[in-house]
Amino acid sequence: MRWNNLSDDDRNAAPGLFGTDVVTRTVDTPEFRGITFHEVRARSLVNRVPGASRMPFEWTVNPYRGCSHACVYCFARRTHAYLDLDTGAGFDSQIVVKVNAPEVLRRELATGRWQGQHIAMGTNVDCYQRAEGRYRLMPGILDALTEHGNPFSILTKGTLVLRDAEAIARAARTADVGVSVSVGFVDEELWRTVEPGTPSPLRRLDVVRTLTGMGVPVGVLMAPVVPFLGDSPDQLRATVRAVAAAGAVSVTPLALHLRPGAREWFLRWLGEHHPQLLPSYRGLYGDGAYAPRWYQRRVTGQVHELAAEYGIGPLPRPGAHRFRRPGPGAAGATPSEGREGPGATQLTLL
Repeated sequence: MRWNNLSDDDRNAAPGLFGTDVVTRTVDTPEFRGITFHEVRARSLVNRVPGASRMPFEWTVNPYRGCSHACVYCFARRTHAYLDLDTGAGFDSQIVVKVNAPEVLRRELATGRWQGQHIAMGTNVDCYQRAEGRYRLMPGILDALTEHGNPFSILTKGTLVLRDAEAIARAARTADVGVSVSVGFVDEELWRTVEPGTPSPLRRLDVVRTLTGMGVPVGVLMAPVVPFLGDSPDQLRATVRAVAAAGAVSVTPLALHLRPGAREWFLRWLGEHHPQLLPSYRGLYGDGAYAPRWYQRRVTGQVHELAAEYGIGPLPRPGAHRFRRPGPGAAGATPSEGREGPGATQLTLL
């Protein structure tokens, strides 16, 4: 494992992500059986999105690497390769935990260089995956953001976010806060095979219902729309109808994309479960990561028509929150930058 490449041992290397005091734990309880936790102490937590990214936000926080949701399409699988960890089953079961995340974030927000920019969470791996039930990093992270009146957004498919509902509502009284829940489909058979470690889509929609009832508007990221398995007109209608019934203020569809790392794992899964679709996928994706524009436009058009029919709209840009209360910091300075590996901070289609 390349922990040494992430430390100060090599004087010619870039500043490391973690120290060398890594603690590895295997927890033999039903909810964590088969999962290994690598507890590390992060040197920085606020990560700058690469300049070439398409993402509408500039800064992210990711307290975990790897994700027990085990979504077969998750693009973030590639980031495990930076640690010489397996990007397939290893990504699902080898979870890196930044155990000092709240204290590091509090320190970074307090520096004179930080100007209170919007911070997006859940864009690489889910900050409310099962590990959060054990390590409880998010309450401290939310407290730090609230203390500084710092705007933020959360993208999740984890129902554990409801544990922190009061903290999120409290933060929303001092800064712009956005919450989005990822529900690409409500087809139960598809869910069980492509997202085996996640709460069911209907339970995720209960999160929308509960938070909206508390005065925290929640949008739904309808992602991924899975070609040939979850994109029929009836399936799209069923999903949008359920999203509307849950009280979501918006819905935005995103077609499945298959970046390196995720592509190999997903196509292996497809070959085992739906081998007849392999030629169709090769035709649709070729050697690229994204479905062709005509397909994306078709799906987006269908979902937007359904959303209008059910009285909901598109999802606001995650980084479009206005900062309400000035935070500490000198104008013109730049915050600290974390290093998650080349291009690691992208939007995960959860």
